[in-house]
Amino acid sequence: MRAKVRAAIAPVQTRWAQLSRREQSRVRGALLILALALVWFVALRPAIATLRNAKSQGPQLRAQLQDMLQLQAQAHVLQALPPAQTQDSKNLLEAALPTLGAMAQMSLTGDRVTITLEGSSADALAQWLTQARLNARARPLELHLTQSQGLWKGRIVLQMASTAAP
Repeated sequence: MRAKVRAAIAPVQTRWAQLSRREQSRVRGALLILALALVWFVALRPAIATLRNAKSQGPQLRAQLQDMLQLQAQAHVLQALPPAQTQDSKNLLEAALPTLGAMAQMSLTGDRVTITLEGSSADALAQWLTQARLNARARPLELHLTQSQGLWKGRIVLQMASTAAP
């Protein structure tokens, strides 16, 4: 390995020895400029750009952190709740169904609930999903939704996190 390196360097060393001191100092200067440019473009410039961006992103990142901490606290509260009875969850989902509009339908198969909706607003859908998660303790498994003229239609499959009624 060393022999290969020495063989590769030998022509460079020979050429270096043939250069005058003035040419050698110019080559050193050019190499120094190249090294400084490399350090600038690889290390310093990206670091300075990151520092500049950090000042503007700070408030946004703090707001995102607060949102995530609130969601974490909400998740801990939900985990601490006892499981709901299947019939109670079904009743809560049915009671909240009109939120999705007059055309919304619900079918129950085992511990899965399928909601078919036609023309629900985004706010109504978000409100209903929140109620399903918090009150009925159901979690979305599948969402097959399309938006048309600001209204949503499609199918939602929920998993009921509950126990059977005694």
